[in-house]
Amino acid sequence: MTDEATLRRTEPALLPPPAVWMANQPFVTTADVKVPEKLLDQVIGQDHAVTVVRKAAEQKRHVMLIGDPGTGKSMLARAMTEFLPKEELEDVIAYPNPEDQNTPRIRVVPAGKGKEIVDAQKFEARKKQEQRGFLMMVLMLTVVGLSLFIAFTTGQYQTILYGLLGAMLVFFLFRSAGMQRSVQMVPKLLVGHDPDEVAPFVDATAAHSGALLGDVRHDPFQAGGLETPAHDRVEAGAIHKANRGVLYIDEINTLHLPSQQHLLTAIQDRRFQITGQSERSSGAMVKTEPVPCNFILVAAGNLDALQGMHPALRSRIRGYGYEVYVRDQMDDTEENRQKLVRFVAQEVIRDGKIPHFDKSGVAEIIHEAQRRSGQKGKLTLRLRELGGLVRVAGDLGKEDQAAVATSAHVLRAKSIARSLEQQIYDRHIEHKQKYQLIHTEGVAVGMVNGLAVFSADNGMSEHSGIVMPIVSEVTPASSRGEGKIIATGKLGEIAKEAVQNISAIFKKFLAEDVSNHDVHIQFVLAHEGVEGDSASVSIATAVMSALSRVPIRQDVAMTGSLSVHGLVLPVGGVTAKIEAAAKIGIKKVLIPKANLVDVLIEDDFVDKIEVVPCDTIYDVLEHALDDHPKKAELLAKLRTLETNLPRGPTKAVPVPARELPTKDDIPSEDIPKPIRRRAPVKPPATPAP
Repeated sequence: MTDEATLRRTEPALLPPPAVWMANQPFVTTADVKVPEKLLDQVIGQDHAVTVVRKAAEQKRHVMLIGDPGTGKSMLARAMTEFLPKEELEDVIAYPNPEDQNTPRIRVVPAGKGKEIVDAQKFEARKKQEQRGFLMMVLMLTVVGLSLFIAFTTGQYQTILYGLLGAMLVFFLFRSAGMQRSVQMVPKLLVGHDPDEVAPFVDATAAHSGALLGDVRHDPFQAGGLETPAHDRVEAGAIHKANRGVLYIDEINTLHLPSQQHLLTAIQDRRFQITGQSERSSGAMVKTEPVPCNFILVAAGNLDALQGMHPALRSRIRGYGYEVYVRDQMDDTEENRQKLVRFVAQEVIRDGKIPHFDKSGVAEIIHEAQRRSGQKGKLTLRLRELGGLVRVAGDLGKEDQAAVATSAHVLRAKSIARSLEQQIYDRHIEHKQKYQLIHTEGVAVGMVNGLAVFSADNGMSEHSGIVMPIVSEVTPASSRGEGKIIATGKLGEIAKEAVQNISAIFKKFLAEDVSNHDVHIQFVLAHEGVEGDSASVSIATAVMSALSRVPIRQDVAMTGSLSVHGLVLPVGGVTAKIEAAAKIGIKKVLIPKANLVDVLIEDDFVDKIEVVPCDTIYDVLEHALDDHPKKAELLAKLRTLETNLPRGPTKAVPVPARELPTKDDIPSEDIPKPIRRRAPVKPPATPAP
């Protein structure tokens, strides 16, 4: 069997376009689609993660979920509470400690009992207060009445003043002694549950140390009978509220290391004392007895979260739980498309304010899921952002008073709900085209239209493509053999390395020694900086044009990573880059051949631009350079790239291999002379004694 036949057998067959596929689906609107009741069954495309999370919940194991934002990590964590073993929840009560007021006592009772105990204690305290209040009022009235009697019988009216002072003295004595003491003896409910309540789910994302671990409030009045008792100032933390439930912390790496250490202690001991978190607070002197905190930790984050985690905390999770990578895309199959149909129905029900979608609207949502995946045959799992598109389209349908949202509403929503990066770049292009900084017609030496993506947030699945002109000029070096490659435009480390790598192609295939030249490369309009190697093909094209003085067509744009062998390697964001080029009038875009399967441009751009796949820098220059007498000479030097490919030439090579130009065919005056170096002087030999 041939390799091509094997490839056809192993590759999954692509389904029809969503609009065609949707015609055979057995529903009229998403109101006809059944939505699962259990939250875990509503998770889309994360089959492995769902299996692991279900097992972790049943066995009470910790879980770490790593993946891109909006892929369902919090939904997976919240769904764990449905599968936790049935356990009786506990209420936690703080009592005053007569022996040491800075060490409140902790009592654990079954769920629902804590509120009953505290309410009973409050009732008793209130009853005692009322009794003391009645006694105080009787004494005050007695003192005042006695003073009035003495004043009117003896005529000494100053006795009235003494009576009033005596009544005030009685008031303050009762206030500072009995009444305040009865209030201090009332316990405080730290953690309370209803008897039939399910296991708690506590989201402690971005919680400071006090909110996470518990705290003791500061008391500005610490004496004189006005102070608040220590046990009444104790506040339970998220770890205590999540007892016998799930504690979810997203972006775990943003948690301070001391807090991570305390969290590790709480996981190990399953009990944690509450103390004041601020050293300047009076609460720092208070430390309760250990409070139960037997929870399941679900830590989540992006890939960079692993770098900021405490090693011991991650080791604890790995040793007593699971680590799961949450996928950001799934295969474009019949089953997964049906899951996206259910996803639209779920979003409509969850929102509760937008109409359901008809088949055309759902088909457009699935098409957008294809585009945002960045690969043909895939669907994105960045469903939070896709859900935003569903809600905007639903809002437009409701505004039109439509019974259902259609594809027209989705298309309008895509225009309205553009990312901030796309809106910024659109204004940026309008401004730059006004000053003719981007050329889409004619030819120019050493100037090429490169393509890049712009995103202020790496966590966004939707990028905005941009056209970035790159200009190059080659000048003699100030000293022979000391040529430099000078690149400007706030380049990142990877971009700088990509600039250096292109010198290998000049030396090997063009017989050009760049050490005798200064190569200047300018990234025009790169005010936000440049990172990545997807511009290396554009850089090489601009530099080769500057060296050979062969002009470049300005209606051509390009993207791709260039290896030191001259091969064009795949890059990301090709769809966004192609659409950005089409918007400003570019007629042809050169992309890596491997990226051809990733092209999913909108129908509006299909007839406006030609997409050309390229294997080598030879292919790029063949399409990018204008017709010029030196073009054939330059391409002839690069034809060896076609014959030396590991898989053989990608197309017929018109020039036989024996006729390929070699270094011997180049005039000797065009070959850079090697630099003569003075041989080191050997020290004179020491004569033998």
